[in-house]
Amino acid sequence: MTIIRWILSLFILTYEKIATPKGMQRKFSDQADVNAATRKLTLYQYKACPFCLKVRFAMARLSLKVIKRDAKRSEMAREELLAGGGQLKVPCLKIVDDEGTETWLYESSEIIAYLEGRFGEPAVEVA
Repeated sequence: MTIIRWILSLFILTYEKIATPKGMQRKFSDQADVNAATRKLTLYQYKACPFCLKVRFAMARLSLKVIKRDAKRSEMAREELLAGGGQLKVPCLKIVDDEGTETWLYESSEIIAYLEGRFGEPAVEVA
């Protein structure tokens, strides 16, 4: 079983290197605003988790510089995730609002929907 996990991990990490999507282009000032906003986000992940990879691809597509913490290899990150989010489950996005309130968002599809809703292309009005 260990060999299978190792092979799958190697495949996932190799796939990430060759298939990471190109990021969206924004005006310099807009990207600076996005970068400032992403300083309040932290992704707790396992490097070789396919659901975490899905979230990292979405972040790359949206040109987001989100802090990443490996909850598998870092005892401190694991403890933060368990203490803050209440579950040792990845991926998990920690969101800190302007008042300092923390929200812990689990499930890759919910994380991606949040990121796309907050940082994706603005809706275009059709006349």
